[in-house]
Amino acid sequence: MTEPPDPDRDPATAIDAELLAILACPAQHHAPLELDSSGVELLCTECDRAFPIRNGIPVLLLDEARHRDG
Repeated sequence: MTEPPDPDRDPATAIDAELLAILACPAQHHAPLELDSSGVELLCTECDRAFPIRNGIPVLLLDEARHRDG
């Protein structure tokens, strides 16, 4: 039996490059964000926050971000 696709990992719901170019970290420094290698999070280039992407929509809430290790 085949599992349904995970919408958080589905390339069809990936972030558009033009949108990614204008997104910024919601923290005070407003640094650019980069897409992680798995395509499920946006990573701040300045702080250690990783923001989830749910159903193709970036969730840029500080309370929803996780702090990355290292």
